[in-house]
Amino acid sequence: MAKHVTPREKRRARIRRKISGTAARPRLTIYKSLKHMYAQLVDDTTGTTLVSVATNAKALKAELKDDDKTAAAKRVGAALAKAAMAQGIEAVVFDRNGFDYHGRVEAVAAAAREAGLKF
Repeated sequence: MAKHVTPREKRRARIRRKISGTAARPRLTIYKSLKHMYAQLVDDTTGTTLVSVATNAKALKAELKDDDKTAAAKRVGAALAKAAMAQGIEAVVFDRNGFDYHGRVEAVAAAAREAGLKF
């Protein structure tokens, strides 16, 4: 039985064929669900996650009580950039994971740029 492939999954595969992250310049990949926003830095050469931040993480959960989803996404981007800078990572490759570069995805990217990450 064939599995149904969504248009987002097709876009995701097309994007992933073209980009990959290294230790010097990891891949910043994002995922958004209806409630939460997830962002992580991945080194594709070794297959490891270097930094991970999400709206449901204990560190951010208390700060996000009254924020809407876009404001929470901005905090995720800023927190990810801060954690990356602490590890000495300054440049990343952005992977929007098949999502449109709009709304929460754009908010994460903009906040990470403002906090000092170079795309």
